[in-house]
Amino acid sequence: MKIGVIGAGAWGTALAQVAAQGEREVMLWAREPEVVTAVNRGHENPLFLAGVPLSPTIRATGSLGDLAGLDALLVVVPAQHVRAILAETPVDGTPLVLCAKGIEAKTRLLISEVVREVAPAAPIAVISGPTFAHEVAAGLPAAVTLACEAAALRTRLAERLAGPAFRPYASSDVIGAEIGGAVKNVLAIACGVVEGAGLGQNARAALIARGFAEMTRFGLARGARAETLAGLSGLGDLVLTCSSVSSRNFSLGVGLGRGKAAADLLADRKTVAEGAFTAPVLREAAADVGVDMPVAEAVCALLGGAAVRGVIDDLLARPLRDEAH
Repeated sequence: MKIGVIGAGAWGTALAQVAAQGEREVMLWAREPEVVTAVNRGHENPLFLAGVPLSPTIRATGSLGDLAGLDALLVVVPAQHVRAILAETPVDGTPLVLCAKGIEAKTRLLISEVVREVAPAAPIAVISGPTFAHEVAAGLPAAVTLACEAAALRTRLAERLAGPAFRPYASSDVIGAEIGGAVKNVLAIACGVVEGAGLGQNARAALIARGFAEMTRFGLARGARAETLAGLSGLGDLVLTCSSVSSRNFSLGVGLGRGKAAADLLADRKTVAEGAFTAPVLREAAADVGVDMPVAEAVCALLGGAAVRGVIDDLLARPLRDEAH
């Protein structure tokens, strides 16, 4: 399969590196001309993935038209830009592998639902799991969920992307893989707040567990399968992003926990903390299906400027209830 990657941020570049294993050619689209030049001339992406030598078989382009005729496209632009980018891309019936994690703010649609509106003829797959881009690009071991309803395509993609250190686990649950990836970003902000406010390891462990309960309730209400949410794209990704400052969302939460303003923290970022966009949309989407998500509500309050101590006190003062609810 000839692979193209739409988006040359850290994760898109890392996935291009994965797809280029075995000296296979990969086309990488970048918005930034300096990234195109750096990848083609120096086999590096100093803007988004500094210090990682890239395969010389990765060719960068600034033209979406150059992606025509490829066998599959990995879509790795931020969730809020997927619709606009795909509208300019010659997709036709090319399989699209969605690697962004989030929910479209204007419509409350999952990214697969956005794609079905923009490119209805394109088969859809999702890659999601506990992955930091710099580790994947460096060839360190990683495993992901590769979800696709079409069994034959699912197998072809898994075989094409698998490598000695990159292991895709197949699933047919596209919705579950997407929801895990979107919700964990919001929960990672909350865990960062716990770290930044100095609330301790007990509090973070409790928050991960209760956040996972929220993810599960919302996922099941939207048609996801419980085993997907308990797998790599749900619980696995949640544990990773809730425990390291390498996570953009976790580090955003650390800043909030230390009393910094969300607007200042978000303005000072080269890459997107997707959970900041997802949180208010997730709150609305959860209300649509009658699901209570107090941790997500708390993140929304903090992003809106509420005082950390007050939000934490409100969470701790919630009525006691059975753990199963």
